[in-house]
Amino acid sequence: MALKSLPYAVAVAVTLACAGGAQANDVVENSATPSKPTAPVALKQLPATIVDFAHASEQGWLVADRAELKLPEKGSAQGLGMRFPAASHTPVLSIVPDTPWDLSNLDDYHLAFDVTNLAPASTHFYVELFDAQGRSQSRELSVPEGYEGTVFFPLAGEKAAMDKGMWANPMPWVTDELKMVWRSWHGALDLAQITKISFFTIGVLQDRELQVGNIQLRPNPDAGQDWTEKLVDRFGQAAKKDTPLKVASEAELKALAEQELALLAQNTGPKDRSRFGGYKDGPRLQATGYFRTEKVDGKWWMVDPEGYLFFSHGPANVRMSNLTTLTGVDFKDPSVRVVHADELTPEDSMGIVKVSDKVRASRYIINDTRHDMFAWLPEYDHPLADHYSYRRSTHKGPVPHGETYSFYRANLERRYGETAHESYVKKWEEVTLQRMNSWGFTSFGNWVDPAFYPNEKVPYFANGWIIGDYQTLSGDTNHWGLMPDFFDPVFAERARATIEVIASDVQASPWCVGVFIDNEKSWGEREGTVAERYGVILDALSKDAANSPAKHAFTRRLQAQYGTVAALNRAWGSQFESWEAFAAGASLNEHTEAQVADLSSLLEALGEQYFKVVHGTLKEYLPDHLYMGARMANWGMPDEIIKASVKYSDVLSFNIYEEGMQTHQWDFLEDIDLPVVIGEFHIGATSDSDNYHPGIVSAASQKDRARMYKAYMRSVLEKDYMVGAHWFQYVDEPVTGRAFDGENANIGFVTVTDIPYPEMVEAAKEITFDLYRERYGK
Repeated sequence: MALKSLPYAVAVAVTLACAGGAQANDVVENSATPSKPTAPVALKQLPATIVDFAHASEQGWLVADRAELKLPEKGSAQGLGMRFPAASHTPVLSIVPDTPWDLSNLDDYHLAFDVTNLAPASTHFYVELFDAQGRSQSRELSVPEGYEGTVFFPLAGEKAAMDKGMWANPMPWVTDELKMVWRSWHGALDLAQITKISFFTIGVLQDRELQVGNIQLRPNPDAGQDWTEKLVDRFGQAAKKDTPLKVASEAELKALAEQELALLAQNTGPKDRSRFGGYKDGPRLQATGYFRTEKVDGKWWMVDPEGYLFFSHGPANVRMSNLTTLTGVDFKDPSVRVVHADELTPEDSMGIVKVSDKVRASRYIINDTRHDMFAWLPEYDHPLADHYSYRRSTHKGPVPHGETYSFYRANLERRYGETAHESYVKKWEEVTLQRMNSWGFTSFGNWVDPAFYPNEKVPYFANGWIIGDYQTLSGDTNHWGLMPDFFDPVFAERARATIEVIASDVQASPWCVGVFIDNEKSWGEREGTVAERYGVILDALSKDAANSPAKHAFTRRLQAQYGTVAALNRAWGSQFESWEAFAAGASLNEHTEAQVADLSSLLEALGEQYFKVVHGTLKEYLPDHLYMGARMANWGMPDEIIKASVKYSDVLSFNIYEEGMQTHQWDFLEDIDLPVVIGEFHIGATSDSDNYHPGIVSAASQKDRARMYKAYMRSVLEKDYMVGAHWFQYVDEPVTGRAFDGENANIGFVTVTDIPYPEMVEAAKEITFDLYRERYGK
């Protein structure tokens, strides 16, 4: 058996055995054959222990890639020690059987394993299953400090279904065990040929160590038919969970609001701030009347309009528009739906379209499961019925369009809206501004409600998303939709239309720090296969140049580079008869070194075209405001796009959902020498919140969440190129999933009833009140 030559790599035999002491051949076929069988090992009954570290056999092996292993003593059932060092970004431990596991004969089951957390802190880790085609599904969990117990996740049957319009479903049965939640999938997993199980961490700031054993498949207990019924109460809280901040009445909600208002009036925030939130006790630099950037004593800073050092920190998505949840109701009247991209309004993108009484007359239940999740929804003549709206299209989930409701907005009316219609909205704006100052935040992040633009109390970032009926390109994975063809003149027209609206809203205000355009575009992976890295370019090349502006531009570029198609063929190993044939469509399956270099160059050209259009139009309309870059996700930030963005961005922006900024992972930014902002990060916990999903980074509790937030911010503040970090988002997502895509995570500073998490507020103050003194160092 060959072992992989990798850093820290260790291989150890594992066994396929049946739980309860049965022999392996009671469960698996060909189990006595030491060489690799031709057919997958078929499991026939449950429960079945598929990996038991108490025995050794020739059935499989276990390989560590940058993770470290501690093998159990011979004959011990102790389990396997897994150490995930912070010196690595993604240390992985994989169990790779000699032959794939065939789970297709089983029905309605889950994967479970024993876990002991040996680290001095909670451990957020992932488990990913792969099939023979390389497709995978992953789950995540934060294991509390000192935990010893069992972890599981449903793998087949209704309890594993992801079609209820939520990122994470409620606990499917009563248990003290911990349930892992969905993280991602890459294609439909073929359970007939599971080839690998991987355990890993991502971006940890300190070493983590787990002990894992007794990996088995178990039948799902019967949870009954009502496990997803009446999930939320009339306040939008989790009806089947007991949480510390849960309210029971309107009177309690009002009383809590009055208590907080009194505290906010007494605690107005740090005293070392300038009018715009800069460091009043620091040096006074050149004042331009607008925010700008400057390197001071080797460290990048923003500079506020009065010339004071400025670091941008605060919550993003401070708005109510994306806090609605689908009710399971739709309307047969087609006038409520819009299908043409150019007809979409800002209200459409935010999902707050109102429905007329005429349309409501055509009401019907489009999804019973969704509709039954609510213990209460108001009748259409109820005082709180104004918080219904309609989403004309969803990004994913079982309901393509339909009625929505905002429990958060209804709770604001319950808290503040006693005297005049919609007075609660103005009160919410006022309280939010008070919170920002009291908690020490220096600015809002992206996607703040435009109602805050004229506030003159808290700086903000304007934003826009360029939508329209332009040509598109498809990458290997399209996270938020197809990529626009930036060479299409229609894209430039839509960019201008978007930026005209932004400029009209901003009105050249000095309180606007800068502008974000678009978010997390699927440029491609930084590493991976040619298709994963250059999928949008391969798609463009496959098109007919007569119908694709990008293909036309790329063809001309390659013609100028190679001259003759014969020269292109020699470099690419291709057989195009002419440039006309290449222009008509070039599908590429084999990739030479020269071709990959050209794909890289074309990706950079695609990115440069994007930044040229956006930056140029922004500087035409808002010449005094910072362009904040492309908000690249750490899963989609190819070097080519970073290189292109540097030429046009005033500040680079990355969304980094990890425990923090590992220095070794991000040290390339030192060489770029531009200021950088974190566009999004967050940490969540499900154990003591209403939500069923923790978000992209998971903590064990609210206390642990606050600890992790502080560690993240300290990892940002210690880096000389960082000038800001924005938490996503201000309010928890709906328990039953936001209407757009089902996200239902505990990622807010406040709950659905607008009650702040005290642990997070105190953690924020600990960071923000000393932010400038610690970072400036004087």
